[in-house]
Amino acid sequence: MTRLESFDYELPGELIAQYPVDRRDTSRLLVIDRATGALFDRQFCDICEYLHPGDVLVMNDSKVIHARLLGAKSATVARVEMFLLKDVSVTYGKAGIWEVLIRPARRLKPDDCVKFGDDLAATILEKRGDGLAVVRFQSSGALPKTIDQVGRIPLPPYIKREPEAIDYERYQTVYADKPGSAAAPTAGLHFTEGLLGQLRAQGVRIEFVTLHVGLGTFQPVKTENIEEHQMHEEFYHIAPDTAQVIDQAKAEGRRVICVGTTSVRTLESAASIDESGTVTLEPGWGSTRLFIYPGSRGFIVTDALITNYHLPKSSLLMLVSAFYDREKMLEAYQHAIEQQYRFFSYGDAMLIL
Repeated sequence: MTRLESFDYELPGELIAQYPVDRRDTSRLLVIDRATGALFDRQFCDICEYLHPGDVLVMNDSKVIHARLLGAKSATVARVEMFLLKDVSVTYGKAGIWEVLIRPARRLKPDDCVKFGDDLAATILEKRGDGLAVVRFQSSGALPKTIDQVGRIPLPPYIKREPEAIDYERYQTVYADKPGSAAAPTAGLHFTEGLLGQLRAQGVRIEFVTLHVGLGTFQPVKTENIEEHQMHEEFYHIAPDTAQVIDQAKAEGRRVICVGTTSVRTLESAASIDESGTVTLEPGWGSTRLFIYPGSRGFIVTDALITNYHLPKSSLLMLVSAFYDREKMLEAYQHAIEQQYRFFSYGDAMLIL
């Protein structure tokens, strides 16, 4: 049994980044050499020194939607906060159906209506446990545009402030393209257009996949035996051309470098390997509940990983520990704490080679 407490660490509260750095690529970068265990303190813009011609850099192009809605129960004017998790319209066969998190959920029952100003309303279709519900939205215009106008950017709860103008730009990667995430794929926040151009110029191939990030990705694991933890379902997409590029890179022994744990989970969920060692990705849409932790499985596709620092006892910390080593990863975290690195979504990054 792998115990939850094995993935805990003490983090001074002042190291939890509350704002982004002035320029994306000036965040700090801890480089970890898995072969030697060596640690190198760098800036993120130095990452070009560690990527080589022929490498394939895989990024998640999901775009954060304005998923936090503040409204009121129409019958009583009681305040209600609704957090969009995922569009389940296909499952229900009707447009505008979403799974949401409601606070406080006890105030609402099926058929109740919540209004978010004059242009948007939601009717409760069914309630689930832990504040979850399924609702049907009605809007005065196109629903995505209305949500974009009415909703707020969903900053994580450890950022102890309301969203500001800067967050609508900086809590989004520069390559975000496919709306659907309730949280940012934060490892990509450090890249600038200039840095991406520099990498392309030196022969690094950049490919995009899509995984819409749900809240479950960032929630702490609560089962004492981590093997009993169940991941929330998330949906991803891999284009056929992207799958072909990655398959070819693996066949030729070139590195596939994932930007963020969401890119890792997308590729590893879609990957298979045959008896000859040939790696194949299944393109198209898929869903995943893949939970990677030390001892669970190996990595079929991922050769290196760019990632931010993760919450104690989180599935993401377990994933990076599986990619490297639990004890050595916690030692690297301790090094980052001692060196005053900034943690979590707006924090610094690490490159695990």
